[in-house]
Amino acid sequence: MNIASFAPLAVVLPILGAALTFLLIRHSRAQRAVSIALLSLTLALECLLLASAWNSGTAAVTLGGWIPPFGIVMVVDQFSSLMLVVSSAVSLAVLVYATGQGMADGDHDAPVSIFHPTYLILVAGVSNAFLSGDLFNLYVGFEILLTASYVLMTLGGTGPRIRAGVTYVVVSVVSSVLFLIAIAMVYGATGTVNMADLAIKLGELDQGTKTLLHVMLLVAFGIKAAVFPLSFWLPDSYPTAPAPVTAVFAGLLTKVGVYAMVRTETLLFPGDTLNTPLMVVALLTMLVGILGALAQSDIKRLLSFTLVSHIGYMVFGLAMSSVVGLAAAVFYVAHHITIQTSLFLVTGLIERRGGSSSVDRLGGLAKLSPMLALLFFIPGMNLAGIPPFSGFLGKVGLLQAGIQLGTPLAYALVIGGVVTSLLTLLAIARVWNRAFWRRPTDAEHPDPVLLSTPSARVSGPGAKVNDRVTLLPRTMVGSTAGLVVLGVALTVFAGPLFGLSDRAARDMLDRTPYIEAVLGDGTAVPGNTSGGGTR
Repeated sequence: MNIASFAPLAVVLPILGAALTFLLIRHSRAQRAVSIALLSLTLALECLLLASAWNSGTAAVTLGGWIPPFGIVMVVDQFSSLMLVVSSAVSLAVLVYATGQGMADGDHDAPVSIFHPTYLILVAGVSNAFLSGDLFNLYVGFEILLTASYVLMTLGGTGPRIRAGVTYVVVSVVSSVLFLIAIAMVYGATGTVNMADLAIKLGELDQGTKTLLHVMLLVAFGIKAAVFPLSFWLPDSYPTAPAPVTAVFAGLLTKVGVYAMVRTETLLFPGDTLNTPLMVVALLTMLVGILGALAQSDIKRLLSFTLVSHIGYMVFGLAMSSVVGLAAAVFYVAHHITIQTSLFLVTGLIERRGGSSSVDRLGGLAKLSPMLALLFFIPGMNLAGIPPFSGFLGKVGLLQAGIQLGTPLAYALVIGGVVTSLLTLLAIARVWNRAFWRRPTDAEHPDPVLLSTPSARVSGPGAKVNDRVTLLPRTMVGSTAGLVVLGVALTVFAGPLFGLSDRAARDMLDRTPYIEAVLGDGTAVPGNTSGGGTR
């Protein structure tokens, strides 16, 4: 039996884990063990799915015995399986981090006890979105993960979290309604929501109807991906949540929106109809996001703006309509999920160790905690695109695609990408100089925690210095370090990863492997470009 047949377990296992952890809601130790074990099992399964996609190509799984295009179809190809592995690896690291934080803080009672089942539901929604072979199931995946994210964002019930949660809910509902309306319009025009079937039938529509459907889906996914000018909600929403929640939101939720954009642009709307608007959006997203980051003094808000900015790089690659650009975008999505999550976890450690996440109140952290300084420095340089890190390699691929296209707007994107990278380095360097390098007494508003701490070390749960300073639990530091190492591994294994990304890009632009996997061999693919340099 093909290993791809087990793809539905990537969704079922987290849901099963959520049910078990909910039953164990009064047994925190068992709850933690079950959630970590089932998420680890899910990751192992997804690694097998990635190996299967690498060796055997695209495969589809039909649920309930329904013949496509009827019923639910899950599709495993190089892109979806890579996203599954990276997202679950990151989710597991964040879960271990959250477990260490809960053990250190003694948070055994509700509402924190609902964290584990809600978190696993979030993972199930993300996996369902990546595997979905039809638009409505993709919508269901979004709604599962968004419903779970509403709960996670407001854990603790503080005023700022509730206010941020309200904004997040309103924006998410608007985007979901737009997506649902778009699905209804697509079904009304074609009689199907299966994406492989739509790849054929959308080509039979008149250009005006096709463009309207195209724009509707792009706007819905653009809100979820936080592209400019639809990104206004993100910097005010993410930083208020608990550190593990902020980290997994930053790493995953916007990337599901990017994934949906890539999948629909390449499969449903091949060609360059809206490439010019996408290029403009990519350029503005990069520049506006990073300029917003430079204006921030709080590390979490700064990283939230860099998150918006670097979404622009992914849209940049998508808008190039080439194998080189799309492969670089796929590589950059995997890179950014890992690095952005690492930085938010490190920021949680900074806030815990230094008493604040504001650079106005921090100083001397490099001397206070060398390990913390190293954990920030490596992903920080990676995000800025310093050679030889994966961020640099991904950006070089994107710049090559822009130069290869050679249009004035493509060159503007190349220049904008370089400027954004330099400004990202400036933003990270400012945090490093102020929070880690200068003396605590030189801070504008030094936190008493820093002034009263003579030394630093990693210690066990709840340990204190002078009964005032919470030291860093080993579990939290270890999970963060593991994610930082994963980010370095993306550099070490950049060759195979770029090879996978290139194959994924060729198959997506070709469309034949996806359509034939779902509808059967020999299915006619209209307007196919056979995986060439452009769509």
